[in-house]
Amino acid sequence: MKRTTNILLAGFIAAGSLSLISTKNVSAQLQTIYNTSYPSTIRVAIRAYNNPVSPILYVQTVGFEEYCKDVLPNEWYPSWNQEALKAGAVAVKMFGWYHTLHPVTQSGFTYDVDNTTNYQQFKYLSGQTVTDQAVQDTWNEVYTLPTGEIKELSYRAGLPNRENRGFLSTNIMSQWGSEYFGHVARMLYPNILNLYYPNYLLKFI
Repeated sequence: MKRTTNILLAGFIAAGSLSLISTKNVSAQLQTIYNTSYPSTIRVAIRAYNNPVSPILYVQTVGFEEYCKDVLPNEWYPSWNQEALKAGAVAVKMFGWYHTLHPVTQSGFTYDVDNTTNYQQFKYLSGQTVTDQAVQDTWNEVYTLPTGEIKELSYRAGLPNRENRGFLSTNIMSQWGSEYFGHVARMLYPNILNLYYPNYLLKFI
């Protein structure tokens, strides 16, 4: 399952009149839901056997929605509670969107993500009915900072069949925790997301 670190925006703004200028410059550079549309496609570097350390074989360009549908069942178990799947769908989408805005070049290949846990597990045409539905149900919803900045929503597995309270308010969602709070605590996905990303807001686009 997904293993990554959360990327945080950091900066220092000078005092006095320069503060306003610096703030404007930072704001102008931000890629937000207000000045950036969903990508139509995403470039996925394919590594052999979905192995994070395998060399890149080629780069596959897929539709962005198809990508999300082909990631979710490989990161969240399709048998899990639908609210957990919806929380996962939002995280998968925001993670992918962020990385389309920050492509990398390696070994002569330029790509946005790869097909492994270096980013998110992607297997082409692996979508299932329940996970596809979770992606569709949340497609017009984004989870962002109050500024609307597009950020990577990080997540990790956590421990099976537990609350995984150590992840709460860390900006890293526990996948098993999302299932616990969806299935056992009967929480809705916006509330599940808020447990992990407390400074974020659910918005419709």
